[in-house]
Amino acid sequence: MTTFITLAQIDQAADAVRSHTSHKPRIGIILGSGLNSMAESVKNADIIPYGDLPHWPVSTVHGHSGRLVIGELEGQPVFVMQGRVHFYEGYSMSQVTLPVRVMLRLGLEMMFVTNAAGGVNPDFEPGDVMLITDNLNMMGMTGANPLMGPNIDELGPRFPDMSQAYDRELMSMARQVAKSGNIVLREGVYCGLSGPSFESPADLRFLRMVGADAVGMSTVPEVIVARHGGLRVLGISGVSNKANLDGSTITTHEEVMEAGKVITPKIESILRGVLRSL
Repeated sequence: MTTFITLAQIDQAADAVRSHTSHKPRIGIILGSGLNSMAESVKNADIIPYGDLPHWPVSTVHGHSGRLVIGELEGQPVFVMQGRVHFYEGYSMSQVTLPVRVMLRLGLEMMFVTNAAGGVNPDFEPGDVMLITDNLNMMGMTGANPLMGPNIDELGPRFPDMSQAYDRELMSMARQVAKSGNIVLREGVYCGLSGPSFESPADLRFLRMVGADAVGMSTVPEVIVARHGGLRVLGISGVSNKANLDGSTITTHEEVMEAGKVITPKIESILRGVLRSL
């Protein structure tokens, strides 16, 4: 039985967040595997462990701290998710995307989403960062779309458009920031799979053939729900490992976490630059 979160439950979670902070955040930032450290630089931060919020799913994965950090970053009021939950942890899509719906009810305008991803594009190297220009929703195409179930009309339409899931103006700001900071910014299509097993060489050859540049186990459901509710989205992937198209290497979560140390400063400087440009 799929668990569908109701508007009343979303509002209870949003009210609980309001009771813990006086900040009025404008931008949500979701930090992916190994990218937690950016939250440490939020000023005047109010910190709320996910476990303190009603209906909020709690992360079970190493590398995801599992708390909200609400405060200021580059002069902008931000709502930072230090760690996220994933579909593979056994939550329903509706639960996985509850935090994004809370952002909507709190009146946020934008969501910056980050992740650690495998580089499917042969030109990508571990440590690269990729601006997400579009996504391939392999989870949702096969039935696990976060908008399944009753539509919450207060949050968005039954059939939302996804032709520009990633905001063109925010992408252009990110390109400018990367250029002025001499950061090589790759661009491409992020493919979201359910995980938790890493992809087989045959999976990866298939994904490359259909146009994926990077692959991971998150982000797409959050982006769909954000766009359903009208949030402007910026997405950045950190390439943590090279896709193993021929079966010659083994991918590990430790490798993903380690690559985060190289990737985090690059993603952080891009996001900070975009916050300054807003």
